[in-house]
Formats: sequence, C-alpha cells, structure tokens
Amino acid sequence: MQLCANPPYPSRRSAVLADNMVATSHPLAAQAGLSMLARGGNAVDAALASAIALTVLEPTGNGIGSDAFAILWDGDALHGLNASGRAPAAWDAARFTGLKEMPFRGWESVTVPGAVSSWVALSERFGTLPFETLFEPAIHYAEDGFPVTPVIAALWARAAEELGQQPGFAETFMPQGRAPKAGEYFSSPGHARTLRLIAETKGRAFYEGEIAQEIADFAAQHGAALSLADLANHQPDWCGTISKSFDDVTLHEIPPNGQGIAALMGLGILGQTNIRDMSADDPAAFHLQIEAMKLALRDAEAYVADPAAMTGISADDLLDDAYLASRARLIDPNRAQDFGAGAPKHGGTVYLSAADASGMMVSFIQSNYAGFGSGVVVPGTGVALQNRGAGFSLDPNHQNVVAGGKRPFQTIIPGFLMQGDAPLMSFGVMGGPMQAQGHVQMVLRTQLWDQDVQMAADAPRWRVTDGLGVACETTVPAATITALRALGHNISLEAPDNAFGFGGAQLIHRLGTRGYAGGSDPRKDGAAMGY
Repeated sequence: MQLCANPPYPSRRSAVLADNMVATSHPLAAQAGLSMLARGGNAVDAALASAIALTVLEPTGNGIGSDAFAILWDGDALHGLNASGRAPAAWDAARFTGLKEMPFRGWESVTVPGAVSSWVALSERFGTLPFETLFEPAIHYAEDGFPVTPVIAALWARAAEELGQQPGFAETFMPQGRAPKAGEYFSSPGHARTLRLIAETKGRAFYEGEIAQEIADFAAQHGAALSLADLANHQPDWCGTISKSFDDVTLHEIPPNGQGIAALMGLGILGQTNIRDMSADDPAAFHLQIEAMKLALRDAEAYVADPAAMTGISADDLLDDAYLASRARLIDPNRAQDFGAGAPKHGGTVYLSAADASGMMVSFIQSNYAGFGSGVVVPGTGVALQNRGAGFSLDPNHQNVVAGGKRPFQTIIPGFLMQGDAPLMSFGVMGGPMQAQGHVQMVLRTQLWDQDVQMAADAPRWRVTDGLGVACETTVPAATITALRALGHNISLEAPDNAFGFGGAQLIHRLGTRGYAGGSDPRKDGAAMGY
C-alpha cells in the first residue's frame, strides 16, 4: 500500500494517519471509540464503544437486536468470534408451508439477537475498561438526543414508508408520525434504559432478565415463536478464522454460517489467473474479478449454512486449492458466463475497525440485516429485532434449510489481512451480498495495486447480480463499461447511493512497525479518526 497525495477518484480525501485509530460509518461513533482510547482503554474497548453507540446513531443499519462477528489481533494471535443467533426452537419447515421463500419482514423473520453477547464476550476476554464505561456515549445520545445525519435520514425515511405498520416501529422510530429529517434531533429513552440494564448486568438482562421477558412477552402477544428459553440458550462462539493466501498476504474470514468464505474463494480463484499483469482499472481486471466472484457466490449460495449442517459439502471442500484451480479454468478472458454451482466434493449493517498503539487491531461488524431488520420493535426498549431468518432456505434438500436452533446463512463478515505472522489490515465493506465482493476489491486495490486505504474506499465499485448481470457505479469510466458490455456482461449503471448497494468500507492498515492509515467510505457519513 502506497500513500497518495493526489488520488484519482472523486472524494479526494487523504488517508488518516495516527498511532491509534477508529474508522466507522458515523463520526460520533468514531469519537466514542477514541474517547475510550483517551481514557486508557484498548482497541477492543474502542470498537465496542463505537458499536454500542452505532445502535443509537445508525438504527437503519444495526441495533441492540442485531447479530455480530469479530476478528481481532490481540498482539500475539488472531481470534474469530461468531455471535450470530439461532432460529427459535419452535421453527421448522412446516411452519412456512405454502411459502416459496422465507418471510423478509415481521416476526416470522426474527432470530435470536447475538450482538449483545459479542459485547460481553469481547470485553470480558480482551477489554481493559469497565464494561459500563463502554456504554456512556451511547446512553448520552439516546437520552439527550443527537442530530440525524443526511445519509441516515434518507434511509430512515425510506424504511418508515415500508415498516410504519410493523409492531412497535412507529412508537420508537417515528416520534412525530414520520422519520426524523436530516439535522433534526432524535432521542430514544427506551433505548437508553435497555443499554443501562445491559451495562449493569453484563448482558444478563437482555438474555435472561427484564428485557428478555419483555421481548418474549411481545413475541407471544403476536403469536411469534421466539421464547425466553431461546434467548437464555444463546451463546457466542470463539470460532477462529478460515483463510486463503494471495502472494505474500493472507485474507482471514469467519467460517460459515457467513459468506466470508466466498471472498476467500474469489481470491483463491484470482490467484490462478494473470490478474497480476493488469492495472487496477483495466477492464480485463474488472472482468476477471467479476467472473471469479460469480463462481464463488454461486457456490456459497448453494452450499454455505450453519457448519453443523454442512455435512455434504464442507468449508475445506470449497477452499481446496485444486477445486479453486478447476473453477479458475472455467473463466474465459474474452466472454462473460453465467456459471452454476460447482461440485467441490464429488459423490443495509454497520462495520467498524479500531487499532491501538500496542498493536491490537479489531475488525467488527454488526447488523440487523435489512434496514431496521424485521421492523419489529419491542415497546419501551428501543430493541429493533433483526430479520436474519430471511437467510434460511425452504428447500428441504438444501444444507441451509430452516430448522429450530439453527443458524441461518449470514451476509455480514469482518475481514482481516495478515502478512506472514504480522497483522496488516482490519477492514470490512458493509452491504449484504456486496460484502464478499467488496473484500476482494479492497484486498487487490491495497495489496496488488498499492492503493492506500482511502483511495481503495473511494474507487468505483461493481457487484455481481443474477445471471450475467453486473451493477456498476456511474463513476466507473465509460470506456470500461463499453469494454465489459463487449465481453457479454449485462451492465446496469447505478449512482453511488450512500446506502448498501455498493457497500460502505472502513479500513485500518498498519504502517510498518508503528502507526496506522485509516480510510472511511465517502458513500457514508463516517470518518476515520486517530490520535
């Protein structure tokens, strides 16, 4: 990665350089993290304070009722945490008889929220500040209010049109009968109450106590399956990471049930091509990346599930070098193709990154999946429940078929890059199916093409859709679009929408033996901040 004073892409921000760094999608959340570092906390304390603040500041992308994943370097080793929740025990395929796909909104999309458990687990194992201290910025904004940012206001208004009739939504998130406008102050006393109870009980109020009972009672009131036992039985898992190397760097991702494996597969496939001979914005490089991600995503859609259910095809099968080489051979450099899934074994989310002067680096992501998740909000609590159940399949032959106590396929993934035995970059690109594709684009731009973290975040993006479809930002050069269409890609042009279509990247990259470079996506309201 080479730092650049004259970046070629539109935002023209410079990377932020400092000994301690926090990068998030909201400036106030980044400041919350920095305040923990200033009080003697470490990168984990900073990441958690930012994450907890984001449940208040950016409710469109996450909330107390979200799931979460993390990868962190503690100074000696890399750790992976899966804090995604499971389906209610009472769910089975028969519950959804007559439906072609899982419900996307409402109570029938709600799985157990895991984010709170991630805060507890990370703080207990790696944090240095008292758990209650991490909640102070979030509780302040929930009680005293904060001015809603322009990007969030736009997303909020869009969601309110769809979700205003969902149980509890309007009471919490439409205080004047509408979504708050940009610059208007929003407060949520119920949110503050819940956060204070979580802080005081180290999460027990949320999974076993007062808040858990309110969630379960509201579910029962609406005939939903989520129970007090479902909440009490939740546990996060220290799951380690899975990885794939590209030249002298290694990308680490959380194992399934997440889609991080698709980023590893895409990178592994590209390693078998001549992409190293191309420049960052060469149409041929775009083509290879698009084709590789199509191959990887088709397999992820077909095979990835709760790892306990991946009995036919495993993560090891999907990452096998010989298999990825066989997939790479399917790429035609002169023609776009509509790939199906292979046979590896024959027979809108918030992301943040934090790093400190001691060398600790944290890659953290939490999400309620769609904007405001299920749309269901438990009255008086500020708890907007996620809609991760929509990630299940109703195909009885699919490894990801819905079942009680099972984790659904997850789109949210934190990324982490190592160079040998040393940490190099903690990063992520929030935004549904864009995430794995965004990870590959960030790795190649920063490592193969030496772009700094801000330049990589600013660069125009693409994402694979269905069949031969590829969505490209309008900032992709016209000549590149023409060349891709000539290869057979069905290109649709979309303006950078400040939402989730092309993701929101946050990156922190080590600078040799001391300091970091931070980049924050111009498609969001956020910032990289350091001291």
